[in-house]
Amino acid sequence: MANSVRAITVGGIELGGGKPVLIAGPCVIENRDMVIDTISRLKSLCSEFNLAFIFKASYRKANRTSLDGFTGIGDAEALAILSEVRESFSVPVVTDVHSVPEVESAAEVVDIVQIPAFLCRQTDLLVAAGRTGKAVNIKKGQFMAPDDMGHAVEKVVSTGNERVLLTERGASFGYHDLVVDMRSLVIMRKFGYPVVFDATHSVQLPGAGRQSGGAPEFILPLARAAAAVGVDGFFAETHPNPTIALSDAATQLPLDRMDDFLRQVLAIDTMRRSLHR
Repeated sequence: MANSVRAITVGGIELGGGKPVLIAGPCVIENRDMVIDTISRLKSLCSEFNLAFIFKASYRKANRTSLDGFTGIGDAEALAILSEVRESFSVPVVTDVHSVPEVESAAEVVDIVQIPAFLCRQTDLLVAAGRTGKAVNIKKGQFMAPDDMGHAVEKVVSTGNERVLLTERGASFGYHDLVVDMRSLVIMRKFGYPVVFDATHSVQLPGAGRQSGGAPEFILPLARAAAAVGVDGFFAETHPNPTIALSDAATQLPLDRMDDFLRQVLAIDTMRRSLHR
């Protein structure tokens, strides 16, 4: 991408330094065994590709379509699992927060505090995340123009924290559908911070029934397109068996398909970078 960004370092990993980073993991912590299995396989895979890796999992899900949607196994237990992952596997960890009281406890065990898309305008939440000193990943709201994300950046930076990431995850297109405007990757980069493409949430069909649906056949095409435009990171939720996942079952990429996902996007990224030397 043409616009330069200030690189940020998270747990020894550089984002915005020229090579893309993978941010991946299950949508939510369902149990310890599933998390350990997923990160073990992802870390091994990223080692094969010589790719920097950040583990993502929500310790709590606050934004559920229906009242009976799975919200988590309990904050203390889930945060303890994230802490174990960070220490045992020596990988940076990201999780999302939904309210100001959550920020401090989450920031104690993660390297990146993530602001969910629906909450990207919440001033108090953005300021609280910035004050932790941790990197802050702001997901662009489905209702937001990419130009308007500058205001979200300003709220975090007002705390003196310039360790900011911006993530594209699609825009609302009528009822129960999202589209991705690849121009937003370029537009958000003008703010001077690394930009990430979320390949799995971008194919959601929000609120289609008692839980969000999805069109997973578009995950790879959209990821390839983002790689051609140029991004600083790829975000993908993945699960050993998405058909039984307790959250986002329709859009999580099967863990055994991550190899193909990485092979394709990295090949295109390498080609794109060779054209700009």
